[in-house]
Amino acid sequence: MDIVRYPQRNTWPLLCKRANSSSAQEVTKIVSDILDDVLQRGDQAILEYEARFTGAQLDNLIVSDDEIEEAASLVSEELKQAITIAFENISRFHEAQLMKPIVVETAPGVVCEQRAVPISKVGLYIPGGNSPLFSTVLMLAAPARIAGCKEISLCTPASKDGKVHPAILYAAKVAGVTRIYKTGGAQAIAAMAFGTDTITPVHKIFGPGNRFVMEAKQQVSKDTVAIDMPAGPSEVLVIADDNARADFVAADFLSQAEHGPDSQSILLTTSEKLIEELSQQLENLLNVMPRRDMIEKSLSHSRIILLKDLDQIIDFSNAYAPEHLIINHSDATEICSRIENAGSVFVGPYSPESAGDYASGTNHTLPTSGYATAYSGVNIDSFCKKITFQRLNEQGIESIGRIVEIMAENEDLIAHKMAMTLRINAVKNNK
Repeated sequence: MDIVRYPQRNTWPLLCKRANSSSAQEVTKIVSDILDDVLQRGDQAILEYEARFTGAQLDNLIVSDDEIEEAASLVSEELKQAITIAFENISRFHEAQLMKPIVVETAPGVVCEQRAVPISKVGLYIPGGNSPLFSTVLMLAAPARIAGCKEISLCTPASKDGKVHPAILYAAKVAGVTRIYKTGGAQAIAAMAFGTDTITPVHKIFGPGNRFVMEAKQQVSKDTVAIDMPAGPSEVLVIADDNARADFVAADFLSQAEHGPDSQSILLTTSEKLIEELSQQLENLLNVMPRRDMIEKSLSHSRIILLKDLDQIIDFSNAYAPEHLIINHSDATEICSRIENAGSVFVGPYSPESAGDYASGTNHTLPTSGYATAYSGVNIDSFCKKITFQRLNEQGIESIGRIVEIMAENEDLIAHKMAMTLRINAVKNNK
């Protein structure tokens, strides 16, 4: 892991770079080929990809009701209770985000309205691989259900034995998922975008994934289906000072690193003391980590950056635009007021990222790779469309009719002007 002391600002863009395990061109080509194959061959292509990538020899892509019931029997009561409480907290926070209709009379006789209307068909992608991310099921399905989405489809890869992890299926049942399919990777994104004989196409795709999943989402979004956001390898940026416990910071680094070898952890500090303590704490905690090899790969492109003052720290954080931002600093309140770019912020020494990942109630599906400069994390609005309505009566025609005529005429859109002129004349004739 690199330790960089007092870098010049012109080097910051390089320090903000994320890890790349594959070249962009290589990923783009591989994903494009998979998308084309699924579009042409549908279910058969997906079955072959699942056999190639997971080793699962599947007869059917649909998870049956019997499998869901069996899964419930395999989940411990302790985990069931944890999933239920987390689901309740997530639901409580997202229910508070529901938008009430807005009705405004903008001019006499002109009433404008905006309503939130749920997206009818949504697809949720749940990664497989290193961990059974049943928490992501809750994060995506809870707001989808609250928003009122009619069809909530879920794609997740099966293991080699052809089964989906029971906790994922149980969480899907608790959260109200409509149907579940055994497929992952770029092929799952293709299936939700294009549809196959088995998998129903959706209008918007949600969920995190690796570079291939992120690339697939971006490619299908160009002309087929909407996506929540670009969401690739996970990342955390920690702001800490002399008052921060080094073991807390080390644990935050490792909890991010264990997501995968492409994950990245960044520490911004003005404290040499913390830097010295952190190295030893990381080694102590690494000794008890079951995924040490993978974590060390992630740490190899993680960084500790020593900056001269708080202004530089805030500027660098906003430039990096982290998915997760942990502020373990005595001036946390001031720092929070100046944060412009971040997916989700964890404030104070007792707010680890894992709280938001599981049970605090905020959503953990967040923009990565610097996209937090323009994207929000998943929220209730992600599952809705905002539709506007306007209603004009005769008084409304008198209020804005001539304004519309003037503007249309000056844009050389004469039919637009005529549509209003006819109504203006009709109102005059009715008097």
